[in-house]
Formats: sequence, structure tokens, C-alpha cells
Amino acid sequence: MSPVRYALSDRIAVLTVDNPPVNALSQAVRAALADAVSRFAADEDAEIAVILGAGRLFIGGADISEFGKPPADPWLPEVIAAIEDCPKPIVAAIHGTALGGGLEVALGCHWRMAMPGTKLGLPEVTLGILPGAGGTQRLPRLVGLQAAAKMIASGKPMTAEAALDAGLIDHLGQGDDVLAAARSWAADLLAQGVVARPTGRMAAPSGDLSDMRAGMQAKSRGEVAPVTALDAVAASTSLSFADGMAEERRLFRELMDTPQRAGLIHAFFAERATAKLPEIAGIAPREIDRLGVIGGGTMGAGIATSALLAGLPVVLVERDEAAAGRARDTIAANLAAAVKRGKLDPDRRDTLLDVSLVTATDYDALAPADLLIEAVFESMEVKQEVFARLDAVARPGAVLATNTSYLDVDAIAAVTSRPQDVIGLHFFSPAHIMKLLEIVVARDTAPDVTATAFALARRLGKIPVRAGVCDGFIGNRILSHYRTAADHMVLDGASPYAIDRAIRDFGFAMGPYQVSDLAGLDIGFATRQRKAADVHPRDRAPTFADALYHAGRLGRKTKRGYYDYSDDPKGREDTETLRLVQEARTDASREFTDEEIVRRYMAAMVNEAARVVGDGIASRPLDVDVVFLHGYGFPRWRGGPMHWADTYGLDRILADIREFARDDDHFWQPAPLLTELADKGATFESLNRKDTK
Repeated sequence: MSPVRYALSDRIAVLTVDNPPVNALSQAVRAALADAVSRFAADEDAEIAVILGAGRLFIGGADISEFGKPPADPWLPEVIAAIEDCPKPIVAAIHGTALGGGLEVALGCHWRMAMPGTKLGLPEVTLGILPGAGGTQRLPRLVGLQAAAKMIASGKPMTAEAALDAGLIDHLGQGDDVLAAARSWAADLLAQGVVARPTGRMAAPSGDLSDMRAGMQAKSRGEVAPVTALDAVAASTSLSFADGMAEERRLFRELMDTPQRAGLIHAFFAERATAKLPEIAGIAPREIDRLGVIGGGTMGAGIATSALLAGLPVVLVERDEAAAGRARDTIAANLAAAVKRGKLDPDRRDTLLDVSLVTATDYDALAPADLLIEAVFESMEVKQEVFARLDAVARPGAVLATNTSYLDVDAIAAVTSRPQDVIGLHFFSPAHIMKLLEIVVARDTAPDVTATAFALARRLGKIPVRAGVCDGFIGNRILSHYRTAADHMVLDGASPYAIDRAIRDFGFAMGPYQVSDLAGLDIGFATRQRKAADVHPRDRAPTFADALYHAGRLGRKTKRGYYDYSDDPKGREDTETLRLVQEARTDASREFTDEEIVRRYMAAMVNEAARVVGDGIASRPLDVDVVFLHGYGFPRWRGGPMHWADTYGLDRILADIREFARDDDHFWQPAPLLTELADKGATFESLNRKDTK
């Protein structure tokens, strides 16, 4: 059966793309669509055509199964050119979404209609490329240069209503039936006597993108696709349509050959692979209709907000009425921010606060909950006390989850009579914003509890990653290692500011000492105190960090940490910090180049990540990549630390570690998995492939 159906009635030909689940533009769809357009052009009884998608959306863009493969005829630009060159009018009837190649098909049509609630966009830059089927040349002719450039360089979609205002579409459909709405509008167009109106023959836009380009270059921190996309859009002002298409194709091919495109494609697939786990394949999750949250601080309130926004009623328990009131106020502020961003209707916000959220001070209020999440102070004693109380009040079959960032989930589960129902759900702050959710599977966690945690993550709009039990799980365990490497460089002579600059230049939004100021230096101090009993005689303590803590310099919250925020919200370098750092140094200091800073920082990160995978704490290297992309600000265009390591070369990383070990063979010990892969000439990606086919 053809993936594009052709039907004719009342002089209107309907071309329905039916390639479930998302009507992706596979080779078969492209060929069938070209054939259907040719049939329409030759059909004497057809005077106007409508292209629409079956199912829940119009056309979902490129077929991801073809990523990385040589393009097969017919190419999408050729199909769209055939649509545009058709002598009879063709209407795009859009519903659900029209993204990437799907929107480019619509741009090639002569008239465009979208149903209310539709999203339209060209997100190719998020994959390290640019629209390669005429999007950079047709869109500016419809909406103007600046609007097109902003849409293409950001990759952000717009609503149907905004698209109508911008001139991207010509008509907003009515009702719930896209076919009926499309046929009705097509009949009106016929009555008006409209003709084919090729977008590529419209007047070229005018204007200049130099200011936008300079701003994008400064903001992109080394990412090349957004800036290159602007260059393609700019070509629409100075070149003919045909030459602009050729320039778009040239720049598209240039981006296809970049490591950044490979990194972004890797990130795209890795995010979709984290939930594919053999241990929960075919396992039905438990029903979750009511959520309980224990603790209403920043994290607990964020978790409650996330659940409310996902449509889950929440009971939040705090120690007293005052604390419960503060938690409600925090949640209200979170929801108000969602209203301000246009993500939540004000009436819906009121319903969530007045009906869906209950705050209480008695644990008995948690009895009906299907899943309970503890989000109290990061102390084993406190968390075990909470879980003992939950064990007494939670209904049989309820899932008991801890939001601990570091602590032993097995030890927490051990104080209950139902360790099979206990799991770790490590949210990242702010919990209602951050996408990452580390799902920490304890020794006795039942498979259906694990499946339930992944189902909850999907409902909350999170990206779930399975982790095993150890201090810090995946992300924080690796973080402690590369942060130690940074601290060693400071002790040896590097300025914390130089380290931050080098790491930002690598692509991180912030360097490690900026992150410390944001989190609070008291957090790091508490972690060092907690782990003090495990310190090895050869470990090197970051005494400068302790000195800053004892000086009351706790970061942004006190206006001073590594940086001084008293008169600059972004923070400025501080001579007092440098004085305390200098006092902490015991040996002669030396200079570090930016290149060496990055080599040491990344070698430490990758080495500990290899241990995490080798120990089974992370199931696959791609899980590490997703954790760092969504929890630690790793530059997305580099694909994650494990993908970056493959690109850099595992043999080079191993050589770096052995070089650094000449001065410190205690800290710099190669992970067995890294050594094994490097010696075999293998990659971390080879470990992903065996589990994700």
C-alpha cells in the first residue's frame, strides 16, 4: 500500500500522507508524494489539491532511520520543487505539528492552513544542521528576514495563531476535523479563482543580519549551526532563489561534515535510548494517580510543582504549619512563573493550588498516595527516620522514593519492611524546570517499581536515566572526580578564574567555581565533612575552599564566594579569593595553559565515567552522556563526555592520564574499562550499540 493516498471529490484532490507513527519523510513517502503530485497535475477532473497527514500530525520531518546514510532519490528538495512548480494550486492542511522537512513541504505549497494548537518550526539547528530543503529561502519570503532568521537560528516552533499573524500560514482552520476544514477552505479558494502561487517566486526579502549574527556568535559558545543558518537566510536577500537554494545546499553539506552535527545527532538518539532497558521490557508499571511529597523546601516544592503541572494531585507534608505555608507559597510562585511564561492558564493555576494541592503536617495525610517522594535534608539519619514513618502510613503497594543526591538507597530501604518498593528519584534543581531524572535502582527494588519510576518520568516530561547505588550515583560521583582535578590545578598554581574561563571556552555555560557559587559553598563543605572518614592519606584537600567557607563566603547567597557579587550580579574576580588560594598552596606554583586545563578536566571526567560504566552504575556510556547534557551543562554539540572522548581518542586520553600520573599516581589511575577499550582500539559507542539495537 502506498504511504500517500490519492482521493478526488468535487474537483478537490486530497493527498494523505500515512506513514505512522509520525508521517516521517522516508524515501517511500517522498517517492509516493512526488507521484501523487504528478497525478494531480495530470488529472483533468482535479482543480485544487490538499496535502495533509493521517493520524495526529501533518508531516514529522526527516526519517531518523536515514540519519547518517547517503540520501536516496528522490531528494526532499526535488519533491518540494515539484509541488511548487505544479501549475494548479496546492494547499497544505497542517495539524498537530509541522517541523523541519514537514514545514518545508508546507512552504513549497501555494497556500497554507493550520488548525488551532498546531506547532510549526524548523528545528534543524538543534541537530547541528540547517533546513536543507528550501526553508532558509522560502520562509524569509513569507515572514520577512528578521522573523525567519530568528525562527531558524533558534529552532523554536511557533503556534498556528502566531504563524497566521506572521504570514507563514494563510488561514486558521475551524473545528476538530482537519480534512473537513481543509476541504471547506479549498472549496472557498476554488470559488475565489485562486491560482498556483509559488513561494520561491515571491519577492526576495530585504534587510541585514549582521547584528543578529554577531550576537548569535557571542552567545553560541562555539556552536556553528545557528550562525551558519543565519548565513543561509542572509543569502535570500542578495541571491536569486535558485542561487540561494544552491548556497543553502552548500552550507547544509558543510554542516553535515562537522563533528558538532555528529555530537548533536548522538545526543538526539541517546535521549531516546535511556528508557530502553531490558529489565523493564514488558513490565507493567503500577498505577500512579496521587503523589505524596515529604519536605517543602526548594527541591520538594519543585517536585510538587512538576507533578501538579503534569496533572497529578499532590499532598505535601511539612513539619509545621509555618513550613507548610512557605512550601505553598513557593509552589504558587513557581506556577505564577509558568503563567508569566505562557505555559499555564491562570484559571488552571488557581485550580492546581486550590484543588490539586494539599499541604499538611501529619504523615497520615499521605496514606492514600500511590507514590511518595522524600525530599528532606541530605542526612542518612533524617532520611531513615522519614522512611520508617512512611513504612507505617503508606498503603500496601505504594512506591517509596528518596530524592537523595548521594546517599545509599539500600541503607534507606533497609529501615522499611518493604525494600522492594523503595527506589531513588534524584531530581535536579529546579525540579520543575530541569529535565534530568536519575532513577536509582536499589538492590531489592522490584522491576515493576523501576517501570513505574520510568512511567512517572515520562508523565512529568523528564528524561530518565537508570543509575546504580554508590556515593553520588552517576553525575555527582563523576563530578566529585573532575572537580578534584580542578582543585588540584588551583593548588598547583592555576587561578580558579582561569579554569572557569577555559571550561566556558570549551562550551560549558559556567566553570566549576561559578557552579560552586551558584550552589553554595556550604554544600561542598558539608560533602567534604560527610566523606572525611574516607579520606586517603595521599588525597589533597582543597583547603582554600574551606577557608572561603569559614570566611562566610558562601557564594551568590552571601554576595561573595569565589567571585564578588556585591556590585555585579554576574560576579567579578576578587583579590581576597586569590589571597586565600595562595595561602593554601604548599608547593611552588606553575602556570597552566587553557589547553592543559581542559585536558586535565576532561581526562578526569572521562576516566571516572569509565569507572562508573565499568562498575555497572551506568548501564551504558550513553547514559553518562545524557546525565551530563541535562544535569551538568555539558555542551550539547559535543554530544556528552563519552561521545567527546571517542572523538578526541581514547588512546589520547589514556596517554594524558599516564602523563599526569608522573606527578600524582594516586589520583591519576586509568580506569580498567578505558585501558581495555584504548588497547583494543575500540570506542565507548561500541558499548552503546550492543544494548540499543
